[in-house]
Amino acid sequence: MSDVGSDELDEGSPDGRYEGDRNEEGERHGFGKAFFPNGDMYEGDYKNGMRHGQGTYRFCNGARYIGGYYQNRKHEQGVFYYPDGSKYEGSWLEDLRHGHGIYTYPNGDTYVGEWQSNKRHGQGLYHYKDTGVKYTGTWVNGSMELIGEYVFPNCRYKGNFVNNQPQGAGSYVFDHGYEQHGEYQLTEQLLSETESDELATIPVKWIPTHVPSSIPLDPGNEFM
Repeated sequence: MSDVGSDELDEGSPDGRYEGDRNEEGERHGFGKAFFPNGDMYEGDYKNGMRHGQGTYRFCNGARYIGGYYQNRKHEQGVFYYPDGSKYEGSWLEDLRHGHGIYTYPNGDTYVGEWQSNKRHGQGLYHYKDTGVKYTGTWVNGSMELIGEYVFPNCRYKGNFVNNQPQGAGSYVFDHGYEQHGEYQLTEQLLSETESDELATIPVKWIPTHVPSSIPLDPGNEFM
């Protein structure tokens, strides 16, 4: 996800232009349009000189926000179209994604769930468009953590997650009813640091510990 180029300008720029209602003090109040020096434009409700109520903010880079405002900040429900082609639709608090929302990424992946301070946080479902794989479970500060479940085309895995990957005890349940219990352990392979927000996985090794039924399929040594 990308918030680059999505910062809104303050009201009252001496070089900007405003068309709309004002109160007795001369402040922007009611409905109006503001045109900023950099090419940004806001059209919507004002209260005492600030964006307040419902409005649309158009950025010069093509990004766009449509939704609620509270004292110049995005608030409650709104939709943001980002310059990289991604989209967020959901709850906002003080200019940040906060509460329940749906984020569609440039590659077509989607996340539906809870947010806190612009990060995936709480319960949520992440859907990988290319593979059809889904993850549902707990998120902490943008990462898969604690108990979660991956749903694959022919089976599902439920277990503990640490930093976006399975780690520790878990179990596979296949569509035909077979089960396998075990744990994931990290391999020696390391990932270099990346600035990408897309979910990455680190190869981990599956160690079976208990097989309630004979299993014709092997999850393999590397996850995903």
